[in-house]
Amino acid sequence: MARRSNPDQNPTLRGRRLAMELLRRREATGMSREEVARQLEWSTSTIFRIETGRSRPQPGNVRTLLELYGVTGPERDGLIQLTREARQPGWWHSFRDVLPNPYEVYIGLEGGAASIRNFEPVVVPGLLQTADYAREIFRNGPIELDSDEVKRLLEVRVARQEILGRDDRPRLWAVIDEAVLHRVVGGVSVMRRQLRHLAESAQQGKTTIQVVPYRAGAHAGAIGAFVILDFPEATDPAVVYVETLAGDIYLEERSDVNRYTLAFDRLVAAALHPDNSVQMIERLASTLR
Repeated sequence: MARRSNPDQNPTLRGRRLAMELLRRREATGMSREEVARQLEWSTSTIFRIETGRSRPQPGNVRTLLELYGVTGPERDGLIQLTREARQPGWWHSFRDVLPNPYEVYIGLEGGAASIRNFEPVVVPGLLQTADYAREIFRNGPIELDSDEVKRLLEVRVARQEILGRDDRPRLWAVIDEAVLHRVVGGVSVMRRQLRHLAESAQQGKTTIQVVPYRAGAHAGAIGAFVILDFPEATDPAVVYVETLAGDIYLEERSDVNRYTLAFDRLVAAALHPDNSVQMIERLASTLR
């Protein structure tokens, strides 16, 4: 049964909102981070981590900040409550032994997203992978994992996919390079099932899959895989997620998000129509030997 999750109660989104609210209130006072740190005898790096969402402050520390900023009454109480909610563990907390902290952040953001735009040039998007396909990806990935770690990561992948079964599920728009369809992962039978699963997923409401064919030539996806996450509340600006071996990157500046949005739009323009994309996927699944 799919987890019923209210995005508005998502601790990752709560933490992100808290960080933005604290930043906004400091800026309203005209104080710099250095001045706040000096007055509270905290390190400047502590203020930076709080305001960028890199750390989840204790309610007492938030109360201290708000007193310095002159925030009182119901506004102060609401922000302290937001602090408590942001510190609640998400379902992924139980997998922290195999999940790096930046990826935990991504899972939280994904779980609260209203729409997910994903480009993948090499593998099937994680939300659309079958268990057998995902297992092979983990086994043969850039990081050497033992069998228990593979099993745990597979459990996370399957749990992540449950958001597509929610009543309030996000809109998923996946654009993949044709190479993804031809790369046989896990053998012919595994790949055939994966292709059929892709075709079936594209028939569901709120899921669009498009293929950029080889004949499109050079395209905007040369930058590599990326995900654009949009959220239901105006207070939660869009974020771009890029996964690298050196660490995950989150881009929130409007100019950065606009660049990736333009790249995604160009990929959509270069890709086959969704109906033609499904036809290609089904054809390859039927001819795979």
